[in-house]
Amino acid sequence: MILTNLRLATMVGGYGLIDDAAVVIDQDRIVWAGPRHDLTAKGESTDLGGRLVTPGLIDCHTHVVFAGSRAKEFEMRLNGASYEEVSRAGGGIVSTVAATRAASEDALLAAALPRIDQMIAGGVTTVEVKSGYGLDIDTELRMLRAARRIASVRPVRIVTTFLGAHATPADYRGRNADYIAEQVLPALREGVAEGLIDAVDAFCEGIAFSPAELVPVFDLARGLGVPVKLHAEQLSNLGGARMAASYGALSADHIEYLDEDGVRAMAKAGTVGVILPGAFYTLRETKQPPIQLLRDHGVPMAVATDCNPGTAPMTSLLLAMNMACTFFRMTPEEALAGATCHAATALGLTDRGRVVAGARADLAVWDATDPAELSYRVGPTPRHCTIAGGKIVH
Repeated sequence: MILTNLRLATMVGGYGLIDDAAVVIDQDRIVWAGPRHDLTAKGESTDLGGRLVTPGLIDCHTHVVFAGSRAKEFEMRLNGASYEEVSRAGGGIVSTVAATRAASEDALLAAALPRIDQMIAGGVTTVEVKSGYGLDIDTELRMLRAARRIASVRPVRIVTTFLGAHATPADYRGRNADYIAEQVLPALREGVAEGLIDAVDAFCEGIAFSPAELVPVFDLARGLGVPVKLHAEQLSNLGGARMAASYGALSADHIEYLDEDGVRAMAKAGTVGVILPGAFYTLRETKQPPIQLLRDHGVPMAVATDCNPGTAPMTSLLLAMNMACTFFRMTPEEALAGATCHAATALGLTDRGRVVAGARADLAVWDATDPAELSYRVGPTPRHCTIAGGKIVH
């Protein structure tokens, strides 16, 4: 496949723009990309009419597999209840658990597919999917199996993350250590043995787990050779990012309350900061992540939807990019890097996120010419088509 007459954002050294570019694809790999006048490959080409081409977008933090709805909690928060109050009253994460436990694997897959379709329609070619709404061994594994199956019925790469330490179920209330020992650790072992787990995540917060309580989870993950990441510093600063960085975490996510010590630890470990403006928006938070500190210390910033039923019921990564720019003053270049090359790093993927020879042939073709348009627009999705694994997706 030879693509010509396009404006290419390679995402190498910033946007890495090449005007009047060409891309050559062989099966599922990019074999050449550069100025069209340097093209030597022969064969029939596809003229893209001067459109912008970027790497396929990567949504590196989602909870897209779940059952049920949390619309009532949205109404509660609008009537004045805080996220912590909703959670302590029995809502929040645990309110999704009953519906998810009652859903079959087929039902979980069927519920996830419309959300995945909306992501694909927004130029996404890789999606991370977390468990975390089962809070028992059987349901956590069922969620991961449903997530894995998405890639068999949709043109998208799925990366699965085990999030057993997401909340403490009602029958373990006040016994976090017992829950981790009796449910989380056995589920982690079984999930790895079954080949279902690409990474391990946890929720480090006052309404969830402390850094000390999560040490057994991360120790086991390290022993099993599975990388870790962490929901950290979303509502308070418990030092979760520093703890995660000490394990060489792929990412620390949310990080609104992150301090400079945590930023330094992330920089030293190469841990990506994942910015999740959808939850910030839905919860009407006011504490912003320390974007300038992350810049100053050279910490890569990814951007993701955090698609979930409670605090970020959104599927548009382009909208998340717009929010990151509008709320947090990230630049459009940073936002696009956050949804491509830095998102790939946050998932431990080295074969995507940039348009270079040898990379997976995941591309997004846009009815646009300026990369800033992808963060500028609110609502409309200017996607023309996607190329996923070398195959055109309309």
